[in-house]
Amino acid sequence: MRFDYDVIVIGAGHAGCEAACAAARLGSPTLLITMDMNKVAQMSCNPAVGGIAKGQIVREIDALGGQMGIVTDRSSIQFRMLNRSKGPAMWSPRSQSDRTRFIENWRKILDETPNLYMWQDSATSLVIDEGVVTGVTTAFGVTFNAKTVVLTAGTFLNGLMHVGQVQMEGGRVAEPASRGITEQLVELGFSANRMKTGTPVRLDARTIDYSQCQRQDGEADFHHFSYMPGVRSELRQRPCWIVYTNDEVHRVLREGLPYSPLYNGQIQSVGPRYCPSIETKLVTFPDKDSHQLFIEPEGETTQEMYLNGFSSSMPWDVQIEALSKIPALRDAQIYRPGYAIEYDYFDPRQLTHTLETKLVKNLFFAGQVNGTTGYEEAAGQGLVAGINAHLKVEGKEPFVLGRDEAYIGVLIDDLVTKGVDEPYRMFTSRAEHRILLRQDDADMRLTPRGYKLGLATQQRYDLMASKRDQVDDLVEFAHNFSVKASIINPMLETAGHQPLRQGVKLYDLLLRPQLDIQQLRQFIPALQEHIDGLEDARRDEIIEAAEIKIKYHGYIQREEMIAEKIGRLDRLYIKDKFDYPTIQQLSTEARQKLARINPETIGQASRIPGISPSDINILLVLMGR
Repeated sequence: MRFDYDVIVIGAGHAGCEAACAAARLGSPTLLITMDMNKVAQMSCNPAVGGIAKGQIVREIDALGGQMGIVTDRSSIQFRMLNRSKGPAMWSPRSQSDRTRFIENWRKILDETPNLYMWQDSATSLVIDEGVVTGVTTAFGVTFNAKTVVLTAGTFLNGLMHVGQVQMEGGRVAEPASRGITEQLVELGFSANRMKTGTPVRLDARTIDYSQCQRQDGEADFHHFSYMPGVRSELRQRPCWIVYTNDEVHRVLREGLPYSPLYNGQIQSVGPRYCPSIETKLVTFPDKDSHQLFIEPEGETTQEMYLNGFSSSMPWDVQIEALSKIPALRDAQIYRPGYAIEYDYFDPRQLTHTLETKLVKNLFFAGQVNGTTGYEEAAGQGLVAGINAHLKVEGKEPFVLGRDEAYIGVLIDDLVTKGVDEPYRMFTSRAEHRILLRQDDADMRLTPRGYKLGLATQQRYDLMASKRDQVDDLVEFAHNFSVKASIINPMLETAGHQPLRQGVKLYDLLLRPQLDIQQLRQFIPALQEHIDGLEDARRDEIIEAAEIKIKYHGYIQREEMIAEKIGRLDRLYIKDKFDYPTIQQLSTEARQKLARINPETIGQASRIPGISPSDINILLVLMGR
């Protein structure tokens, strides 16, 4: 039995699995401690991965060499690309997953990863010696030694569940809470607080009247999460269903508000603004006649259905009565009511961009313990924490992603710079360079970095390089090939487009928003011949990437210039260079916040709320700039 490790990861949720897998694959002997080895990467709430901005994060995890995209593709029972009506910066992949297969696929990866070991137990305290973490002690009384520790405890730290006035301790239903670690860290000076999240009722599919629902099928084109070929689901694809609340539903819920833990003072913590409970929707939008709900399958064969949009901590009988007022759910049988859960989190401003804590060396935090919500945000943090835990052991330079490199970079910078006052959820609007952070080119942005680390394989790098060359070659062909007016005008006129007066380059023709390569290939033999020469398995992916580069070239080029200009401030390092309280030229607020956060760079300092441009100018003057 081994008791000494380079890296110990506490918690096997989405953050913990990515952290442990990354550290082990990079070469660090790693121990993953979890309460239940049969529930690794459990989808505690919605059985889906991706969505607006979240899908981009999963693509980035995959591009770096992480596992979430592969697991999602293999367990998918429905895939859709959201926001297709908008520009490519907004396109976001989303997959409905088979909850059981998702766990099985993750467990197989963990079992087959070299250097990765597992221990089923509850971590009760950290071993800390003179400000440096050196191990973990468990409920069984076992002490494991480690050079670094990654805490990814999710909602388990002092977790407390609510169904009406009934309270139950636990990290999620039927699973115990974790106690001891929060109290220990608070004694060491960490700032901790409480957050709240929730999950909806689960329904028996056999008792739903689908004639009263609107059917929503998935898509079957070339899009998916992983950039690796051959990673596809073999599961039966299943539809989702849409229903709506009504006045009667709202009446029942309003009458039950006095018994809601959210409104009778039982719950004091802050919940997610962008995924509110159904009772919060009623209070926030009192004039709204109905709310859209999605009935989503939990798996390929199970009868269990998830009622997306109906998160609630109301008493179970209120939930059941309200559901019975929805025509499709009039006779619905439920597996369990929805519930809310409160849990501990730590102010993420106590972390560096590597996700290492400032107060205890070699200790990293990732996931909901940092005040985030969502599987994808957790997994992205876990990947970065696992990489940096390994690099810390090896004495190598840390791994940090910039805001112009990845949504993961935006996420972590927001957390450690601004902190959180509610559960943090990623949106495309949070990224000022989102035209550079599209889901289609995450491999181009990040696979070279993952390959340099040793996390992305040679096969993955070669696939990226091949795709890049073929995309560039297709763009170059469009630049050089001339299209004769006599050949293309009949098609343009038939489609109601403005005909050409003279021949133009294919590139210029593609700048028309109504035209695309797939249309034009039918009328331009040379273009069809060029497309036939592309790699069969990824032909559509290459065409889409080339077309985006052509149509959005101006926007992309402008954003790159802006990012470079802003990036100069992120290359001016100021950590530990100033005694901020003594700089009287700074505002009082600036002195206090700069002293507390101790930013790494001028760029990070400029993003701290309350720091004005004049404060930044003063710092630049003091640096001789």
